[in-house]
Amino acid sequence: MLRKQFVKTTAAALPPRPPLRQVCLAWFGSCLAIMSIALLSRYSGQPWILGSFGASCVLLFGFPDAVFSQTRNLIGGHLLCSLIGLAFLKFAGPDWWAMALAVSTALAAMLLTRTVHPPAGSNPVIIFLTQPDWPFMWFPTLSGVLALFALSRCYLLLTRGKR
Repeated sequence: MLRKQFVKTTAAALPPRPPLRQVCLAWFGSCLAIMSIALLSRYSGQPWILGSFGASCVLLFGFPDAVFSQTRNLIGGHLLCSLIGLAFLKFAGPDWWAMALAVSTALAAMLLTRTVHPPAGSNPVIIFLTQPDWPFMWFPTLSGVLALFALSRCYLLLTRGKR
């Protein structure tokens, strides 16, 4: 009987499948965005990309009108989560409990500041795994998220026109 509770879900029905044109535009836009940021990294000698940017592309190109995809959430969420991750790494050390506190604090901070961007919640984990220094805030966090923002907005203007 207990097993049935874990198997049974109350999830809603699947959402409708988006039109093929929308799927193709999301695919192409996310491909261009990641390719552009990767090329910026390659030719500038600076890291411009974070693993969480892949999930950001899902939101920016797949669900551009969602709350989590808005400018405030994208930029604020990534900056806040990276800052919190770095602070915990530097002041608490690279321990498992510090990583857990960093992630949960980042979540709470995004909720309190209304800057929730789910992909940014992985930034503290990335920081604890790679153990960067403070310049991580500028490269890749700020530079990369600004590039991703600019590319996504330009792409949306080109594919949707002005609203």
